[in-house]
Amino acid sequence: MNIKSQKDFFSGLLYTAVGVAFAWGATNYNIGSGARMGPGYFPLMLGILLAFIGGVVMFKALVVETEDGDKIGKWAWKPLAYIIGANLLFGVLLGGLPRFGIPAMGLIAGIYGLTIVASLAGTKFKIGEVLILATVLALGSYLAFVVALKLQFPVWPTFITG
Repeated sequence: MNIKSQKDFFSGLLYTAVGVAFAWGATNYNIGSGARMGPGYFPLMLGILLAFIGGVVMFKALVVETEDGDKIGKWAWKPLAYIIGANLLFGVLLGGLPRFGIPAMGLIAGIYGLTIVASLAGTKFKIGEVLILATVLALGSYLAFVVALKLQFPVWPTFITG
């Protein structure tokens, strides 16, 4: 059987793989039943649903004809590196690296670092717009996680709060 849409086929394959992994991981927990759901019930059902959607998308990629086969393009290495780097930077800024003597800088600094580095992945970079976005995200995250949910993690750098 020929693949008529590479993009759809490999997207479906990814969905199926993630769905199977979730469903398999859920078997380590008590599943329960529909009336008395255990902690593994939702991941199991989510995994089954994702795997089913992936199967449908892969089937469609094998049956429905597309123009030029919907080829997969080249990897976008620069944006990929910036996005992964931004997430790593957020983790380091949020919690620090005590083993290397890097203190925790907190949520606000982490969000600013994440936003600035991730925005470098795009084709245009305007520092004013990025700083406005970072401010909105920092304020929203503070209100959601610290004020509303009362989560306990550093908000400001340790050298400020002590």
